[in-house]
Amino acid sequence: MTHSASRSRTSHSPARNGAPANGVDHARIEAAVREILLAVGENPEREGLQETPARVARMYAELFSGLHNEPRQLLSKTFTQKYDEMVLVRDIEFASMCEHHLLPFMGKAHIAYLPAGRIVGLSKLPRVVEALAHRPQVQERMTEELADLLMEELNPRGVGVILEATHTCMAIRGVRKPGGICTTSAMRGVFRENQATRNELMALIYGPR
Repeated sequence: MTHSASRSRTSHSPARNGAPANGVDHARIEAAVREILLAVGENPEREGLQETPARVARMYAELFSGLHNEPRQLLSKTFTQKYDEMVLVRDIEFASMCEHHLLPFMGKAHIAYLPAGRIVGLSKLPRVVEALAHRPQVQERMTEELADLLMEELNPRGVGVILEATHTCMAIRGVRKPGGICTTSAMRGVFRENQATRNELMALIYGPR
């Protein structure tokens, strides 16, 4: 199969307004990847690379799908519930793309909130993590985006978010220190104001210390 045939098979038809139907310009990504291969001294017509541009385009469409999803919509439906203790979903695995080098960082998110008369379906919290992770990101901003989004949409008494991740941009290039873990946190409301509430959250996530 020639490279041109591969591109023809995987091209996405544009929408009526001229933009790609799914918000991602596959053909443009494929052309860019081909240029990168040429720039580093490779032959994009080589058998093992002929379909690489199309594969990378599909991969980027998946990894950056969060750019075309509105995470607020995931939190639009809540339920009245007389429950005023902490709700914690921990160890939510995620993978995102560092916007500085377009290399992945992967880890776990721990999300807690203190309801003020309304709760949200538990599956919505991992879905919000996915929506924010599937876009060019930095861990620090993603942590704060999660906390602020929950505060704005759920109107709870407080929110606590902790992210732990390993960054391939630090592990496979530059300083080359694999195994390092970056931990970021964002505390809002009672979690920020009350040390005892923060301590309870830490104990539930990490155990007593």
